[in-house]
Formats: sequence, structure tokens, C-alpha cells
Amino acid sequence: MRIKAKLTIGVGLLFLMILLLALISGRYVYQLKADTANILKANYNTLEYGRNMLLALEDVGTDTTALVAFSRNLQDQQKNVTEPGEKETTLRIADHFMQLQKNTGEEGLKSFIRKDISELMRLNMEAIEHKSELATTTSENAILVISVVGTLCFIVAFVLLINLPSSIANPIKQLTSSIRQIANQNYNQRVHFDKANEFGELAQSFNVMAEKLQEYSDSKIDKILKGKKRIETLINNMHDAVIGINEKRKVLFANDEALTLTGLKREDLVGKNIQDVAIQNDLVRLIAQAILQPGTVGDSTPPIKIYADQKESYFEKEIVDINITPTGEDEPQFIGQVIILKNITPFKELDIAKTNFIATVSHELKTPIASIKMGLQLLGNAQVGVLNDEQQSLVNGISEDAGRLLKITGELLNLTQVESGMIQMAMMPTPVYEIAQYALQATKAAADQKQVTIETIFAADLPVVMADGEKAAWVLTNLLSNAIRYTKDSDPIELSIQQKDQQIVFSVRDRGPGIAPEFLEKIFDRYFRMPNEKTEGTGLGLTICKEFIEAQGGVLSVNSEPGLGSCFSFTLNITGAKQA
Repeated sequence: MRIKAKLTIGVGLLFLMILLLALISGRYVYQLKADTANILKANYNTLEYGRNMLLALEDVGTDTTALVAFSRNLQDQQKNVTEPGEKETTLRIADHFMQLQKNTGEEGLKSFIRKDISELMRLNMEAIEHKSELATTTSENAILVISVVGTLCFIVAFVLLINLPSSIANPIKQLTSSIRQIANQNYNQRVHFDKANEFGELAQSFNVMAEKLQEYSDSKIDKILKGKKRIETLINNMHDAVIGINEKRKVLFANDEALTLTGLKREDLVGKNIQDVAIQNDLVRLIAQAILQPGTVGDSTPPIKIYADQKESYFEKEIVDINITPTGEDEPQFIGQVIILKNITPFKELDIAKTNFIATVSHELKTPIASIKMGLQLLGNAQVGVLNDEQQSLVNGISEDAGRLLKITGELLNLTQVESGMIQMAMMPTPVYEIAQYALQATKAAADQKQVTIETIFAADLPVVMADGEKAAWVLTNLLSNAIRYTKDSDPIELSIQQKDQQIVFSVRDRGPGIAPEFLEKIFDRYFRMPNEKTEGTGLGLTICKEFIEAQGGVLSVNSEPGLGSCFSFTLNITGAKQA
């Protein structure tokens, strides 16, 4: 138990018992006072009235005021009836007194009155004796109870006197001795208190301090300096720019590559607060933006373009939080951050070369594939010649392969636009129904082949959207094609177009197998295909769809539940005009 709790319980209990003792004593004293006052007020007054009535009775016949005095004391007695039998006796006295007033010389009535008054005085004397016994019993009980409570108070006070000083003084004495050992550089000294109280916490803190002092004492300054020099050399020889700051955003170190890129001298950067340097240096402000303004940039930050090595170079920024767990503690502590600029120029150049190569090859393949498609159409014309079944089967197979190749080359060309950042958008007011009609017409053959019905839910009086109609229709066509591909034969597909605030929402819902939750975040990644995917595809369609929609200011999203199908939706901004 904690020391504070012990003190609170012990002193509080002693206080309550003293308060209880005071209340009990006061109660018994008040009860004794009430019993005494009752005797004086009731019984003593009755005796006084009886005495006065006897004296007045003796003067009846000789003193004219005797009857008045007797009547006055009798009336007072009638108001002071308190004991059993006292009322009847008082009534008899009053009755005999009324008869005596009519015949004052009757000695028999006086004798009856004297007997009644004697009986009245006897009743009150017995009551006084009984009440005296009650008062005696009350005083004896008071002495007993007060003695018991007082004894308990003494026991509690004695226990506190014996235990409390030692429970506080002994740990302090032991801790003082250990502090003297630490002062004498005996860092092996430890304090152990078994009890989980304030002294236990103090001992734990003391032991952590002693452990750290021992750790510092065992370390060698030359080892520390060599380790520091080794780390500085490693950082300076890195080909990536590295800047380290502490938890207060003060620059601790910067390697030569970082100084070369920023164009700063070491004394202008190291030791300075990074936000102060960022005010004067655009590059430092750019690379420290995530630190100075948390939440303004995310993981999708594009590469930083810097003119270095006599050419445009690309750098990828990475900010690493440094956390350590101090000796003797459990919680990690944040001590700073390291900013790393990785030179990705060679990879960027390879990526650009790959994009240009894909664009060139795709463009060159598109023309001969289109020629093949035209030749196949001529072969399928009956005017050119009738093909037998085997020949027709071969032509159909070649036509499907040529169509697949033409679609792949089209997707590759669109991908090159996305990767090069050269997406060309012909933004203009476009009727929503035209986009939907184009997509429905383009997917009609595929839907009929699988006997899939496309149910349309269009809101009335939809406004015109500001979009590239061709690319928006391409996206909707791609989403419908995917829905048809994954939908079972004869199952319906739902195409919904609704207005929400200042946007038009296109939604394509199917009843296919759905997408597992772990793949929802990856579904828009290029070349990504679901595991055990049996349908054909390049994994580029959804990637291009997302880029096309975002380039038009919209958002492409997906909701899916395994076994219940998927719903792909994208938004386009309206222009405010109404369709004709």
C-alpha cells in the first residue's frame, strides 16, 4: 500500500474515532441533562405544589386567602401531570377541594385531601427514584462506551506511532546511504524496496539513474569519438544527400552531397534551425515541407527535379523518424529525423526510354494490325469468295487475335501518355447521355454474346458535364467490358447515372465474384491482376481509367464484397447547363 494511502487511512480512522468519541460523549451528557431536567421540571414542581397545598389547607377557616392559594397550586398541578396515576389523584383532590369550598369546616374533607396530596407526593417520589436509577444506568453506559472508544483510539494512535515513523524513516535512511555510495562513484549500488508504494517508485527511478551513470562511467570517450567520426565518414561518403535534424528541428549534420545540392556552406546549414534555412533556400524548403507542414505531402510525392551534374536530375525524398528506447525505460522516445535524397536519375532515364520505346512500338504495330483487320473483313465478304467452315474458323481466330493486339497497343499508347504526363484532354461541355450511349453501343455485342442484360438507371434532366467525351466514354466502356467479362451468363449488369451536388456519378455494378478486401488497394496498380485470374487482360485498363478520370477532375473508386459482385464509380464535374 502506498504511504499516502496509509497516512490517509490511519489518520482518517483516528480522526473518525475521535469524532465518534465526541459525539457519543455529547449524546450521553445531553441525555443525563435531559433526565435531570425532567426530574426538576416535573416531579420537583409537583412536590412543591403539594407542599403549598398542605400549608394552605391548614389555614382554611382562619385565613381568607388560604383557599385562593390552594386553588392556584392545584391549577398548577393540573398542568404538571406526568406520572401514571397522578392524573386520577389530582382529580380526586380537585373534587374534594370543590366540596371543601362549600363547607370549609368539614374536617373529613380535609383529611381526604391530605391523603390525596400524600399519595400524589408518593407517586412523584417514586418517579424521582426511578429516574435517578435511569440516570445512573445512563452514566454507567456512557462510561463503558467512552472507555471502549477511547481504548480503540489509543490502539490506533499507538499502531501509527509504532509503524508510521519506521515505514518512512527506514527507506529514507537506506536511500540516503545509497546516495552516498553513488556520490563516491560506486555506481553498482542499487536500492530494493519490496513494497509497491512511493518508495518503490523512488527506488526504481534511483536504480535507473544508477544504471545510466554506470553505463556512462563504463564508456570511453575515445570510443565515442571514434564511433562519431566513423559515422560522419560513412555519411559523407554516401552518394545520396543526407540531412539530420533533432527533435527541435535543429540541423545536426549534412553530408557533402547535401551541401552540393543545396549550394550552402556547412556553417550556413549545420547548427541552424531548418525552418530558418528554408526561408532563404528554395530546395531546403521543398525537401523539408513534410516536416514544416505535416500532412501536406504524402507517400505519392513526385520526384524532385534538380539541375545537377550538368543536367536535369531526379531525386526521391525519404524522411525517416529516429526513435530510441532510453536505458531502463520501456517507451521509445523521438529524438529527430533524417532526410535522404536518393538520386533516381538513371532509373528515371530508363523509365523515359522504356516509355518512348513502348510508344514507338505500339504506334508502329497499330498500322499493320489495322491492315490485318481490314484484310480479314475482306476475306469475310462473300463477294470476294466463299470460305469453307475450316477457313472461316481460322479467319475468326485471326480476327480475335488481331482485335486483342489492337486493344493492347491502344492501352499501351494510353499508358505512355499517362507515364509521360502528356495526357491531352479536349475538355468541353459534353452531354451525359452521349457518353452512356457510346459505351452501351460499344459493349452491345459482348453483352449479347453472353446474354447479359445491361439495366440502365438514369436520373431525369441530367446537366451537361465538362469532360473529354472520348476519354470518358472509353473509361465507361472499359468498366462495362470488365463487368461483362466477370458476370455469369444471363446475369444483369446495372449502369446508373445520378447527380450528386455539382458532379455526375457513373456507376457500373455487376454480380460477379467480387474482389477480396486485401486487393482493393491494388486494383488500380498497373499490370496488377488478381491471383488465379483466368480472364484475359493486361492489367492496364483500370490504371488508365483512373488517370483519365483524375485528369478531368473526377474520382474513380470501387466497392466490392466477395461473392456479391463489384461496383465501380467515377465522377465528372457539371458545367451548369442543361441538356437539350
